[in-house]
Amino acid sequence: MSFHFHSATPPRYWALIPCAGSGSRAGSAGPKQYQPLAGQPMVRHTLAAFAAVAAVQRTLVVVAPGDRFLAPEPSAAWVVADCGGATRAATVTNGLAVLRSLGADEQDWVLVHDAARCLVTPAQILQLIEACAQDEVGGLLALKLPDTLKQEHEGRVAQTLERGDKWLAQTPQMFRLGLLQRALQTAGAQVTDESSAIEALGLAPRLVSGSAQNFKVTYPEDFALAEAVLRARQDAGNNVGSTA
Repeated sequence: MSFHFHSATPPRYWALIPCAGSGSRAGSAGPKQYQPLAGQPMVRHTLAAFAAVAAVQRTLVVVAPGDRFLAPEPSAAWVVADCGGATRAATVTNGLAVLRSLGADEQDWVLVHDAARCLVTPAQILQLIEACAQDEVGGLLALKLPDTLKQEHEGRVAQTLERGDKWLAQTPQMFRLGLLQRALQTAGAQVTDESSAIEALGLAPRLVSGSAQNFKVTYPEDFALAEAVLRARQDAGNNVGSTA
């Protein structure tokens, strides 16, 4: 199965940040994406990375109904819609409908990114765009599995799996808006990432090599690591500025 898109105008790039999760595994008092890291809420670092990519037309943050944590900012490169669903797939589906209302066309590209992957860099986002801009399907950032992979049974190793062809899926994941809408509608609420929905259509997304630092802040110990990386980047930026 393949899809071909034809348009008189070049496709645009939109970012969609699902931000409606409760962050239960993080052990935090509220949604983990709003917990402070290196001086500001985690999601702000995510938004700053996309704001620094000129190719991205607009970033849409999809939050839970009634969530007012991110106050509207007229001059911001992002907008907020409180139409988050019970699952990631539902949140993304609702967000895609909002993008259509903002003027996005079905042939436009959408980069879906986890709010809790706050260490993504503008260079990584641009790398994905450049790698997939001419691709018929689209693709995702991913990391070739560096460790030995074990299969478990009742708390013990059942077998060691071949890791040579295994990748850890990351985000952003970049697909055409119309194709992604159809894929999510077909796949249903059980899919945990956009690539899985595209794969269910019989398509093969492109794997674009990402970074080990682009991890998803999920567990309590992840916060300290993310804080250290962000502080190191801030210090490096300050040092560059002081010697310019």
